[in-house]
Amino acid sequence: MQWHTLAASDVAHETKTNVKTGLTAAEAEKRLRQFGYNELAEGKKESAIVVFFRQFQDFMVLVLLLATVISAFLGEYVDAAAIVVIVIMNAILGFIQERRAEKSLAALKRLSAPQAVVLRGGEWVKVPTRELVVGDVVRLASGDRVGADVRLIEAAGLEIEESALTGESVPVAKSAAPLHTKQASLGDLHNMAFMGTLVTRGNGVGIVIATGMKTAMGQIATMLEEADAGATPLQRRLEQLGKILLVVALVLTAAVVAVGVIQGHDLYEMFLAGVSLAVAAIPEGLPAIVTVVLALGVQRMIKRNAIVRKLPAVETLGCASVICSDKTGTMTENMMTVTQVWAGGRTFAVSGVGLETDGEFSERGRTVDPNRVPELARLLTMGVLCNSSELKEENGRRYIDGDPTEGALLVAAAKAGITKRSLLGEYAIEREFPFDSERKMMTVIVRDRNGRRFVVTKGAPDVLLERADRLEWNGREQMLTPAWKETIEKAIRQMASSALRTIAVAYRPLAETERIESEKDAETKLRFLGVAGMIDPPRPEVKQAVARCKEAGMKTVMITGDHVLTATAIAKQLGVLPPGGKVMDGATLSKLSVDELERVVDEIYVFARVAPEHKLKIVNALKRRGHIVAMTGDGVNDAPALKAADIGVAMGRSGTEVAKEAASLVLLDDNFATIEAAIEEGRNIYENIRKFIRYLLASNVGEILVMLFAMLLALPLPLVPIQILWVNLVTDGLPAMALGLDQPEENVMKRPPRRPDEGVFARGLGWKIVSRGFLIGVVTLAAFLTAYERSGEDLVYAQTAAFATLVLAQLIHVFDCRCDRSVFDRSPFGNMYLVAAVIVSLLLLLVVIYYPPLAAVFHTKPLAAVDWLLIIGLSALPTFLFAGSRVSKIFVGDIPK
Repeated sequence: MQWHTLAASDVAHETKTNVKTGLTAAEAEKRLRQFGYNELAEGKKESAIVVFFRQFQDFMVLVLLLATVISAFLGEYVDAAAIVVIVIMNAILGFIQERRAEKSLAALKRLSAPQAVVLRGGEWVKVPTRELVVGDVVRLASGDRVGADVRLIEAAGLEIEESALTGESVPVAKSAAPLHTKQASLGDLHNMAFMGTLVTRGNGVGIVIATGMKTAMGQIATMLEEADAGATPLQRRLEQLGKILLVVALVLTAAVVAVGVIQGHDLYEMFLAGVSLAVAAIPEGLPAIVTVVLALGVQRMIKRNAIVRKLPAVETLGCASVICSDKTGTMTENMMTVTQVWAGGRTFAVSGVGLETDGEFSERGRTVDPNRVPELARLLTMGVLCNSSELKEENGRRYIDGDPTEGALLVAAAKAGITKRSLLGEYAIEREFPFDSERKMMTVIVRDRNGRRFVVTKGAPDVLLERADRLEWNGREQMLTPAWKETIEKAIRQMASSALRTIAVAYRPLAETERIESEKDAETKLRFLGVAGMIDPPRPEVKQAVARCKEAGMKTVMITGDHVLTATAIAKQLGVLPPGGKVMDGATLSKLSVDELERVVDEIYVFARVAPEHKLKIVNALKRRGHIVAMTGDGVNDAPALKAADIGVAMGRSGTEVAKEAASLVLLDDNFATIEAAIEEGRNIYENIRKFIRYLLASNVGEILVMLFAMLLALPLPLVPIQILWVNLVTDGLPAMALGLDQPEENVMKRPPRRPDEGVFARGLGWKIVSRGFLIGVVTLAAFLTAYERSGEDLVYAQTAAFATLVLAQLIHVFDCRCDRSVFDRSPFGNMYLVAAVIVSLLLLLVVIYYPPLAAVFHTKPLAAVDWLLIIGLSALPTFLFAGSRVSKIFVGDIPK
């Protein structure tokens, strides 16, 4: 039903109500039983136990559980216990995150008004909002939160703030007249009031036409429930890695068992040996290290004014290719600001943004004292007198009590030293005719201290021009001829072309005996003073952030409920809309299917006048194009898209609780520029994850190959199981963790985003793992054979040499993992955590070799000095054999300042 096109009598007929008496109590009760309470449904809840056990369905978790069973079967209970702890920790984290997501709809519920004033049986009564039904006649007044979707049948100066629903920053003037446009966005439905929005001025009466999940807010709740973000790139890559490792483990087990049996070894003995290698192939600490590194990244993000609600979100931001940003409050200040004033035939620029009163007036680049320009000073003065709002300060924070447009006039006047407090000492307001959306004006009658009376009017420029017959020009009063009108209209058009919202001010002196009975008597024969142009200005730091995102290969798309002209102007100022870039409005967007939008979405940089379902549609089209989408926003209308995007970014200060609960990342300072820091952090975290995957797997390949080579050559085992376990849990763990703290490389924000389908082993990582792992295995076996021969076939001594070579080769290799090119491209001292981790691992190696009680446990013997020289030389080969010639950077480059 297109309620906005119907007359009030038709709305009453369709809802079967009486506008004079409302519904009877019995009828309201009947409809409540039939259609249910006016509240947002949360859907079927899963029990906490089901949610918890669902965390164990992840493929990598299943691989780890298999490793647990095998480790326990082999008697490696410490290993099995460590894996169990890792799995349970991951399950708990996933459980907490999933339960938090359920708060989204609860936050939506809190936006509903607790009570509503309803006409029941001819009397106005208060009822709980949840008991509203279709057909109820409700009364709205300033300060009320609308409790259901309402078709207005009366409106007196009614304005409703709808930014949480539509994204538009300025309250919308409402009227009761039917609209002739059948297809219109929420922001254009001026005879409707929607659940969850706030009445900022005036009053009205309306008929409830939708409740609960059938309201515009309810449709958002439905989208929020149905929105599916899917697996993050990190989760997809780890799942891919888990599958690869499982296949490798099974192949190795089969190969070792087959080779051993062919060579005459006992089948049971070979099975245990093969299973030991299979367990060694799986880096048990990988999920724990990923979790810890992401958690440490979260701590760094907090220092950069961003709170991460979902751990994988940090990495996901790093591969974002498109940032869909809400305009109001995200890219702009969310504060109407006067930036131009036309008065007396002169145009003045006004500096300063927000509620700061330190700005200046200038003309053609030269500062002007507004109090020395009579027309300008009078316009500012009258703009303050004809004003229902107030500029207040509380706990050191300024705020506007009232309409944002009126607040902008107050701030502009304050920049000239003109305040309401000072003027009310000189003027007394005798009468007020409030703003009305049909008149498009507000008027007051004032008296100065000398007893002179004035009519002061402000409103739409075109309306005031029709009511004026004079103007002030260069200090003189002139008749408002058609030529003067054309001059004024040209100035207004110039402001409008810059997307400025314009408001005109006029006045006239009253004779002592002149009586004003109505607004018609007052609003005539006015003297036109001038026009103030205002806009919700862009944040000053956003332009640079957009440019840096572009340099990093990311496209920024503005999505807003504001008008096309305003959105286009802001987008051009910020560099979001390039030459040739396209703008699309909500009406056009509604006509396109997701498939049709998908074909053109890459060409569009600004979506204006959009509804909540449009935002979700845009995000889905971009994702289907293969983009990794980051969506920023602060309103209820943004929540479904925030949840559906690969990463949702909500505003911490101005954002609604619904948006925050649906998002993965919350910006504490509401600053788009903070996203740039988050992207840099995300890219670095993913690179660090690749570094320790490279390190862990190369190490594991080395362990596996040394054992496999020994079996193929019919040699004794070079390592015993407890030594392999020690390497996996200690030598691998500490340096890998330190790699997760590595600082970003210099060019991290100059690279294009990673492709969404990029595998873990892309960009040569697989070759580096295999080649370094192969060499680590070869040098370890060489050390074993040399020591075995030199010691007179002392197996324990030879195993100790192999153990030390394996550990040392890995500890040298870890510095190679810090850079894609060569170990010499980054100074080893650029990550002191890594240096400390290597030193600790070396000390632990010496302890298990030279401390007798531990040597007995780990089956080691003290090594001679000459063997240490051999071990050090062999250990360095896997890293330095592939190193480049840029040795000079090792001590001078990459050291943090």
